[in-house]
Amino acid sequence: MPATPADVRARLDRVTDPELDESIVDLDYVDRIAIDETSVTVRFTLPTAWCSPAFAWMMATDARDELESIDGVDRAEIYLRDHMHQAEINEGVNARQSFEASFPDADGEVASVRATLDDKARLSRQYAAVETLLDAGVSSEQICELTPAGVAIDDDPRREGARASVYLAEGAFAVTVDARPLDRYLCKAREVGIVEGEDDRLFRTPEGDPIDPESFELVHRRGRLAQTNMTGQGGVCDALNESRRRKLDRDGPTVVDAD
Repeated sequence: MPATPADVRARLDRVTDPELDESIVDLDYVDRIAIDETSVTVRFTLPTAWCSPAFAWMMATDARDELESIDGVDRAEIYLRDHMHQAEINEGVNARQSFEASFPDADGEVASVRATLDDKARLSRQYAAVETLLDAGVSSEQICELTPAGVAIDDDPRREGARASVYLAEGAFAVTVDARPLDRYLCKAREVGIVEGEDDRLFRTPEGDPIDPESFELVHRRGRLAQTNMTGQGGVCDALNESRRRKLDRDGPTVVDAD
């Protein structure tokens, strides 16, 4: 069966702007999706023509890989528009070249950039998850002891009203909280390998170690700084994106058609 527009949107929703840690669908970067039998073509535009080529490369390759993981999709092609490096990015991504081959003069590898931004996103998501738990009355000591085994998240955490149960005192009782912040944090923590087993400590220092309760406030403040930085960058990008859309006189919803 060919992929459906819903399949494609769901996969693209997993792709984030690495600097903002927000979905490229939610950020309204996606311009057009075309589905033709077993191939999918996506065109997207960033808020400015000078957005980091490394960031653009990550979004393009992540989108390509997500779409090609859909049953029935043999090939996905991704095209960046209105960017100063769109030619190099479009050619390199769709030819399956490496970033280094496409940008031989780049200062550093894209993998190291991704790792730095992943750490920042992890801390930001951890701050949101911990704030959710603190608001529910969970103590800092209990938060430091939590493991993935002690958290039960609804099957569809993006659903409005989805909840998570957090078991405390060795399962003697549980508190129920909004599922989204915990799910987002756990997904990123597993993605970067900071949390692997069900009995691993859930929340970590920036360096990846379990949190000592005496250091909890310091670690939490560092998470808040990461979130504040991302929120500030997001506000700037939102304003630039809105300005770009007015200039181009484009509509908000993604256009989906079949070629």
